[in-house]
Amino acid sequence: MLSELGVKHVTIPLPFRLNHVNCFLAESDRGWIIMDAGLNSEVTRAIWKPILEKHEVRDIIITHYHPDHFGYAGELQQLTNAEVWMTKIEEESGLSFWEPESLESVHKNYQTYGLPDELSQILTMDEESFITQVKPYPTVEHHLSEGMEISFGKYSYEVIFTPGHSDGLITLYNKEKSILFSTDHILPGISPNISYWFRGSRNPLESFINSLETIKSLDVNYVIPSHGMPFYNANKRITELLEHHQKRLEQVFGLIKQPSTIYEVSKLLFKVLSIHETRFAIGETLAHLEYLYLNNQCEKSLHDGTWYYEAT
Repeated sequence: MLSELGVKHVTIPLPFRLNHVNCFLAESDRGWIIMDAGLNSEVTRAIWKPILEKHEVRDIIITHYHPDHFGYAGELQQLTNAEVWMTKIEEESGLSFWEPESLESVHKNYQTYGLPDELSQILTMDEESFITQVKPYPTVEHHLSEGMEISFGKYSYEVIFTPGHSDGLITLYNKEKSILFSTDHILPGISPNISYWFRGSRNPLESFINSLETIKSLDVNYVIPSHGMPFYNANKRITELLEHHQKRLEQVFGLIKQPSTIYEVSKLLFKVLSIHETRFAIGETLAHLEYLYLNNQCEKSLHDGTWYYEAT
């Protein structure tokens, strides 16, 4: 299907359990255009090098600021002199998240989760480890806007904002062929991580649910994700994701009959994980707790510098 769309698939390996990211290359009305870049690493560099030698890249679209999509954008831009496109929200996040003030804020927030001090330090160091994998930063010349039309391969796609996985995440939709480049919004087999760390959108899970409903209304036939293989029937997968989060909310609600810390709830929800996965697990736990709190289903209180949540 991708070849029929005039799109080339570029798989970049990742050093995590989620072991790859799908990037894409296509011609546009301005020349060759790349969607997403991978981490800034030797592996990524080696994969893009022969591609750049054969294609004059004029534009780079970054769907969101997470390192596996944003990390190599700056170096790609330096190599190609291409113009970079992101949403304004994602640009601001990408250019600030790994700066010292931001990382200090992350560490202070971790200390309110009820984490052991050593784990708080390790998680902060894990965040800091991405600095070399996201720099140099790109210069963003253009902001993607809702409803913008982008020529990508043989067809034109509408930019649709789908916040949740990140505050300014975008997807690309072609009505004629009923195709969605779902980026990290809808993935096969796994639920996209929906995390909150007391920064950014107050209720990312609600944003994610609303974004799923937005895409559901389109009744998309063919989905091309940023992780995993393309698949048919977006609405079937959307229903599964909505059911998953409803069950998770019910589970979290049941775990806070007594005042509980974010870390205590997280340990009950998730099995033993790597440090990288632990960070995601804690962030996702908090996103569900905040959803319940903002929907008046639980209370939260700060005692001795630690947040506690209790069902109402």
